[in-house]
Amino acid sequence: MNDFPLRKIDHIRFFVGNARQSAFFYRNAFGFEVVAYAGLETRVKHEAGYVLRQGEITFVLTSPLSAAHPESQRLITHGDGVMDIALDVPDVSVAYAEAVKRGATGILAPQKLQDEQGTYEIGSILAYGDTTYSFVNRDAYKGIFAPGYKSLEAERYSPSTARPVGLAAIDHVVANVEEGKMDDWVEYHRRILGFTQLQHFDDKDISTEYSALMSKVVQNGTGRIKFPINEPAQGKRKSQIEEYLHYYGGPGVQHIALITGDIIKTVSAMRDNDVSFLRVPQSYYDALPARVGPIREDLAKLAELGILVDKDDEGYMLQIFTKPVADRPTLFFEVIQRRGSKSFGKGNFKALFEAIEREQDKRGTL
Repeated sequence: MNDFPLRKIDHIRFFVGNARQSAFFYRNAFGFEVVAYAGLETRVKHEAGYVLRQGEITFVLTSPLSAAHPESQRLITHGDGVMDIALDVPDVSVAYAEAVKRGATGILAPQKLQDEQGTYEIGSILAYGDTTYSFVNRDAYKGIFAPGYKSLEAERYSPSTARPVGLAAIDHVVANVEEGKMDDWVEYHRRILGFTQLQHFDDKDISTEYSALMSKVVQNGTGRIKFPINEPAQGKRKSQIEEYLHYYGGPGVQHIALITGDIIKTVSAMRDNDVSFLRVPQSYYDALPARVGPIREDLAKLAELGILVDKDDEGYMLQIFTKPVADRPTLFFEVIQRRGSKSFGKGNFKALFEAIEREQDKRGTL
């Protein structure tokens, strides 16, 4: 079953209330270059879209242009969030047919979109909640993104003034699902997409005095695509997963982890751009040398920036989490640097979740 032909994450599509303003945020706070646009000026009448790139990461921000848009209700239900994860495949028709054969619900039958730059193929299936997985192939397309999208005029978003912060690729994408549904979605990824389970964390691994959750990580055959899946566990108070499910209106993408080759440089630049990150107490850093051993980075600098460290048998990793990027306490981002480690920061879970609970307490949702 692990022979399903997935090559990589091609792009992640967000559905937002105002794509132009969201593009401004991700450009100026996260360092993305805005490379393409679709909308009224490109003869797209129902929605506006902006394509953003940094390293190998592609985000697409889409907004409806009227209440008649078929997805307009999504904004009332979810607020801004991820609507689709697009997966690069060798053959869209084959991938779609195989997924449906294995039990997936088809959302968009395979279609070929064409313009003077060639042919772009896409088909979509339903995942958790109303999130979708799209199969895309752009092997025969030479344009900047897809038909309907054009390069931006310099006066709208000049590429020459973009300031990348060193984000290089997508490491993993995390889903939150309802209590009791995690194993169902692990099985879905195994049966439909040929994924295998990589790691499992239970409520003993991820818990605090007040709340807990469980998580399993699935990955495709090459290991290039990793999807942790979280569900809430019983606790004294409302967990961050329950808070997410309430404000998002159901299951969805909780956070996106972005790889950097120099986390100190990247986080410093993002902080200078007014990105807000979660913080842990100084006591975390006092105990760090005994827990992880020697590392290359300056411990004082890590403490200043709030960067966490964890290790496994293959090395160590550094990570930090933003606060939610919209008013609803839903979507956030992780910045991660790997120095050999393939883990997900198990040693940081308690400190991280206590930091999240402090934010929940401020919101009155703990």
